[in-house]
Amino acid sequence: MHKLSRSHRDKLQQFVAITGASEKSALQALKASDWHLEAAFDVFYSQPQPRSNADTRRLEELYNRYKDKYSDMILADGVSVLCNDLQVEPQDIVTLVLSWHMNAATACEFSKQEFVSGLQALGVDSIGKLQEKLPFMRSELKDEQKFHEIYNFAFGWAKEKGQKSLALDTAIGMWQLLFAEREWPLVNHWCDFLQDRHNKAISKDTWAQLLEFARTVDPVLSNYDAEGAWPYLIDEFVEYLYDKGVVEK
Repeated sequence: MHKLSRSHRDKLQQFVAITGASEKSALQALKASDWHLEAAFDVFYSQPQPRSNADTRRLEELYNRYKDKYSDMILADGVSVLCNDLQVEPQDIVTLVLSWHMNAATACEFSKQEFVSGLQALGVDSIGKLQEKLPFMRSELKDEQKFHEIYNFAFGWAKEKGQKSLALDTAIGMWQLLFAEREWPLVNHWCDFLQDRHNKAISKDTWAQLLEFARTVDPVLSNYDAEGAWPYLIDEFVEYLYDKGVVEK
């Protein structure tokens, strides 16, 4: 550490703070990427992450702290207590990332299997250890592949049980949450368009294709292909942007 320049020391400390990696692992990733921070994240996340052993008995005790009195599930009240213990708001995006790690079927619910297996996979067996993992989980949103997985997971997680589509208000809330992490300049126009012109539930195909649109089409639509295989709703959105003068044809 003492041999590093001030700039390299700062990057090393920043990398460790964001990823939770050891200094040795951080140094390896940064050196492999010629000290480019974003490239170092890619190197780090492409490697299998070592996981510490989680004590099953302690996980059972933790589960029992949050589970509902009348069913063998952690329900909304238990999730609220968990968030309080973690000192995060229930609507904080890190709760979505945690749910993704647990492969939770539904928002604001964890089965025993989901909760225990998810924490085992994270290598934690206490609230303190889980709190220490929060910066790492937030940093996962910076990884393009993981963001893609979390985004696709969010559709099934957020929709009502038994429904194929996602309620519009819920979809808008999720888009605003997700695109606060991966900035997309058109997100507010998209949400306004849906409320003005669509006002219906969102299909899984539209959900998936919107991320592809946001990722590949620039905000001024200079590379938008009107003959491309976009869902009709996205084509209508483009016309809406032209009509509103948000972008020029």
